[in-house]
Amino acid sequence: MAEIGADWRAVDGVATAWFDAASLIEGAALAGRIVELSAEIVVELRPTGVRVRLDSNEHAEAVSAAARELGLAANPAALQHLSVVFESADPAAVSRFWQRVLGYAPGQDGGLADPLRRDPAIRIRPSTEPRPLRNRIHLDVVRPAAAVEQASPGAASGPYGVCHTDPDGNEVDLVPGAALDDERTADWQAVFSAMACYRTTSPTQQRDLAAAAAALAQDVGFPLLIDLRPGLVIIDSGKDQYDGDAHGFELDFTDLAADVQTAARGLGAVADPALPRFAQLFLDAADVPAVRAFWVAALGYSHDRRAGVSDIHDPRRLNPVLVFQELDTSETERRRQRNRVHFELAVPSDLAQTRLAAALAAGGRLRGESENRWLITDPEGNELALVSGA
Repeated sequence: MAEIGADWRAVDGVATAWFDAASLIEGAALAGRIVELSAEIVVELRPTGVRVRLDSNEHAEAVSAAARELGLAANPAALQHLSVVFESADPAAVSRFWQRVLGYAPGQDGGLADPLRRDPAIRIRPSTEPRPLRNRIHLDVVRPAAAVEQASPGAASGPYGVCHTDPDGNEVDLVPGAALDDERTADWQAVFSAMACYRTTSPTQQRDLAAAAAALAQDVGFPLLIDLRPGLVIIDSGKDQYDGDAHGFELDFTDLAADVQTAARGLGAVADPALPRFAQLFLDAADVPAVRAFWVAALGYSHDRRAGVSDIHDPRRLNPVLVFQELDTSETERRRQRNRVHFELAVPSDLAQTRLAAALAAGGRLRGESENRWLITDPEGNELALVSGA
């Protein structure tokens, strides 16, 4: 990728920048300027800043100039992108299963991509290595009940009756969401996050809705997530954050959700109840503290604030949550078997060595190296491919 300015880095082949901001309102001011440049720019507004992703370099300097005018500085150290890689002897069959479950679209690399560009990309690579036992990695996917019913990948199993397996035996818990509360929040779905997706008809409407949601959230001190996509504004609590035990604030999230809904409808935005989706990654481990410590360091993640909860999350809520659960130590063969699934972390080229060192210092082992790519295993052999640049 051609050089496009000091603020920008190639991350997973996409020109990406993060601009630090002191508040949602400061970030919303930049987001509003960006959508007026082009409706095609992907913007993610967070309480501490704004991530911007470009399909072309055309607007990079204009975005940087807008950030400078608003007093916001770029911070490339915040940039990364986590995706999921499946290895399969029948990539086409595996792809069909996951496309249906996730509601994804075919990606440029033969994998699958979230059309909303929020949840992790799925890459599928051919492999003839026999791995017949259960993976130690699986996915949770939560979608509105109607979308789950339409996806219907077959008979479910497991203690909650939501576990499905693809043709290789890779597991997903496909969970139906539900309405958040009552008519005051009819636009919202509870999909492990509380989420509302609003169709918009103009950049002005997008800008005004993002600004209104940011102001309402900042007024009550809630770290709302606001994503802008072509013709769409996605407003999200973050996993479990609509629950008081998780967010730890003196507020009822449904009151905030109701106020955002009123503002959105007042601006003429229309909720699309089919769109909310939440995806998270599960990892089984015999020694959860040791394995979790590796992934916290390797991904730059934070621990969940709740006692007894094993989740770790991206502090900016831009990448998927990882959840850890205990693996029976007697399952010796399963623990030895290579997973059919691993994770791939893309970081800017100038940050790769720092991230590699952090992963190795936290108990990781370097298993392979090629140009701009390092294969690392955690203390129990789960794999992370670290990729730099494009």
